[in-house]
Amino acid sequence: MYSGAAAAGSPRRDFISVTLGPEEAAGVGGYNNSKAWRRRSCWRKWKQLSRLQRSVILFLFAFLAVCGVISYTSMGETWKSITNKSLDDQRTEQEIPRLKLANPAVLPAPQKADANHGDYPELSLQKPPKSPHVRRGPSNLQIKAPRRDTRLKTRHDTMRAVEELVEADKVEKTEKSIISWRGAVIEPDQSTEPPSSKIMELEKPSPVEPEDQKEPVPINERQLAVIEAFRHAWKGYKDFAWGHDELKPLSKSYSEWFGLGLTLIDALDTMWILGLKEEFEEARKWVANDLVFDKNVDVNLFESTIRILGGLLSTYHLSGDSLFLEKAKDIGNRLMPAFKTPSKIPYSDVNIGRGTAHPPRWTSDSTVAEVTSIQLEFRELSRLTGDEKFRKAVDEVMKHVHILSGKNDGLVPMFINTNSGQFTHLGVYTLGARADSYYEYLLKQWIQGGKKENELLEDYMRAIEGVKKHLLQRSEPKKLTFVGELTHGHFSAKMDHLVCFLPGTLALGAHNGLAADHMKLAETLIETCYQMYAQVETGLSPEIVHFNLHAQKGHKDVEIKPADRHNLLRPETVESLFYMYRFTGDKKYQDWGWEILQNFNRYTRVPTGGYTSINNVQNPSNPEPRDKMESFFLGETLKYMFLLFSDDIDLINLDKYVFNTEAHPLPIWVPA
Repeated sequence: MYSGAAAAGSPRRDFISVTLGPEEAAGVGGYNNSKAWRRRSCWRKWKQLSRLQRSVILFLFAFLAVCGVISYTSMGETWKSITNKSLDDQRTEQEIPRLKLANPAVLPAPQKADANHGDYPELSLQKPPKSPHVRRGPSNLQIKAPRRDTRLKTRHDTMRAVEELVEADKVEKTEKSIISWRGAVIEPDQSTEPPSSKIMELEKPSPVEPEDQKEPVPINERQLAVIEAFRHAWKGYKDFAWGHDELKPLSKSYSEWFGLGLTLIDALDTMWILGLKEEFEEARKWVANDLVFDKNVDVNLFESTIRILGGLLSTYHLSGDSLFLEKAKDIGNRLMPAFKTPSKIPYSDVNIGRGTAHPPRWTSDSTVAEVTSIQLEFRELSRLTGDEKFRKAVDEVMKHVHILSGKNDGLVPMFINTNSGQFTHLGVYTLGARADSYYEYLLKQWIQGGKKENELLEDYMRAIEGVKKHLLQRSEPKKLTFVGELTHGHFSAKMDHLVCFLPGTLALGAHNGLAADHMKLAETLIETCYQMYAQVETGLSPEIVHFNLHAQKGHKDVEIKPADRHNLLRPETVESLFYMYRFTGDKKYQDWGWEILQNFNRYTRVPTGGYTSINNVQNPSNPEPRDKMESFFLGETLKYMFLLFSDDIDLINLDKYVFNTEAHPLPIWVPA
């Protein structure tokens, strides 16, 4: 209560009035740090906040809660993945060997035809073209495997994991030693340890991620022409020679060599690559129901290995169908008696029913090409089956030949004795018949095994130097570089059409890091092989040519003797054109191949079905048909034609597959 005097004469004072409740006045219920008191205190403070402040705080709490749930889910999946990976790694250490495929299995299943292609099937679509001028590592391939009528999903994830491991391993090895051979510098791939030959368990296929699928490339007109040629040839075989070795198209009959359906087996992977689904399925049924190896028949070890064993293994890899692997194991086991010789150099002939082997009746020799050109197939059979006997047998042959005397700067004679294990008929050196594929398989085994078997590379590089030193000459008047023969020191200007495998092999070596001058030599030699066609009246090469070393008026570079003027529908030049186009992108190689296909159609095509070898390439009006279609016309020549005309360099990617000498692609191994 204020007095009036104080109000008038004294300075103004402010007072605070405090009202105490009964409990506070009595000293009861003040701050006591109890839970109840704290709850009331927090609630009062919360109520004192503005509505905006409370909304912001609630939003922050809600945001943190959501983030916590997401983080928990992500961490759970991560830990689960790590746990599973750890368990898988433990199993891998116990079960899976060190080698895996560069391309684990299979190409897309052939597709049925659509209205746009008329009589042609809708083929397995290809990837968009990439610049073939750029050297690339293996790229992802859409991979599907049919199990009879069912297809497996692709193995993109597996391939990607393999490639990542390879790249990581390359980084670790960059400081390790390199291989150098007369100007060629090659970094060993991944490791310097010899490749393991244990069986590999393929991972389960995983679905293709949408982003990994690429826009398909349609089949072009030239490829369609190859398909039409194949179907015409197949019609003759089906109508007149079904289940037999070779078609005789003029007499509408067949010929037997082994009685094992050579043409059909040789053509299986060609049909798959060309996308001929109906033909493939029909042939598969014959293999399943009618192909029997338990026969009292002599077969040639080399020919049955490259055509039958190679064809079955290739078809297994492309299709994923285990039927073909089982058949491959059967024939592989039946060929093994050939290696039971005093020297371990195999006999040339095997009776696959009786389990016996023998040399030819007229000699105890085998040809060098035959005993050294079965390795790709038997090595792959060991890898797939886990049975080391196949690889051990063929590796012993290569190790033996590696240390043999009688070579001339890496060039080998044509014959080797199965008893003594020594070269015979010394002094004769050729890259033609009886020696050709020895050189081819030196390089291809090195590539197949991951570029680690240095003895093979050493022998190959030395042999190419020997070719340059002893066998190369230039013709007149066009100065074509060709590969001749050496007989007891005397040079012969004779060149087999078989030698035209060499440009493609040289290009393949250069693509895999060998000397750049190998590619230059390949370019000059493929020009020569093309001229062996272009300078002949029918536009088809004879079996053997002789080159003019001296200019003569009115004479071409190429001379043909009457005994050599036949054409057997051979693939070697088309094979090398395929490699050259794949690695250079130069369209002239496709154009040259197109000319050859047109001339095959013009002079060797039989109207009722099939194609025939001819006796006289110099007589366009009467090429003298021989009434025989070799199995390699479907197995090799038309397959390489189709691949040559393809604009998809990943159709049978040469960083993932290596072709055997019968054009059957087998996978390249890479370390795990």
